[in-house]
Amino acid sequence: MKKTQEANPERTLSIGLALGGGAVLGAAHVGVLRALDELAITAGALSGTSIGSFIAALHAFGMGWREIEEIAHELDWLDLTGLTLSQFGLLSNKKFGRVVRDLLGKRRIEESPLPLAIVATDIGSGEKVVLKNGDVAEAVMASSCIPAVFRPVEIGGRMLVDGVLMENVPLSPLQEMGIRPLVCVDLMGGHIFSRPDTIVDLLLNAFYSTLKTTTAMQIEEADLTIAPDLGEFSLVDTRRIPELVEVGYRDSLPLLKRLKDEATA
Repeated sequence: MKKTQEANPERTLSIGLALGGGAVLGAAHVGVLRALDELAITAGALSGTSIGSFIAALHAFGMGWREIEEIAHELDWLDLTGLTLSQFGLLSNKKFGRVVRDLLGKRRIEESPLPLAIVATDIGSGEKVVLKNGDVAEAVMASSCIPAVFRPVEIGGRMLVDGVLMENVPLSPLQEMGIRPLVCVDLMGGHIFSRPDTIVDLLLNAFYSTLKTTTAMQIEEADLTIAPDLGEFSLVDTRRIPELVEVGYRDSLPLLKRLKDEATA
């Protein structure tokens, strides 16, 4: 009698993982990390933009999804700024930098156990800046710095702001590393914009609504794009963090399982 081949639970797959921006929707990234862990898929390299840079940095420096989930529940997502007067913006996101330092210590990107790239925008030249070395907290601050809302972060003589202006789902740094397969998490791909209730809602809607078409073109060469169904969620409502984590997990698990089955067949 022919023996049925059993699945090998020891099979593993290493991927390049690009985590995109999307404000509070970034909690869905944690659910994706959970799915990866359950399927024994590891991130061999990570890239991140905006909130994606925060999650990517934590994971690259060794934090698992459970630890990051605890941080996501405890984090005051909308209290990561401190008032500072500036000709370029009213708010500073230095508090975000302090959060990163509290979690990781004063670390440099190149010290990460996994290759890590963080995308920001040089607002003085309009150029994309891919940060692969330097202070990781400053890099996350720069990548998450919404222009005209936050004061630009100066690194190496450049005035850096949010990387979503250039590459909201940062596939290109992973392509340059030569790692495959490439997996992208596009938080805005499944998001549905709604009428803004506050000035913060209005600013974020304006900021992200211009990016969807560009992002779709930029990630065409990904081996897998995960766009969780986040249409019912607000970019600023922190009360639904647990649900965002769950949707990220639920929507990514079957896609990642299929990718692994195909790659390890």
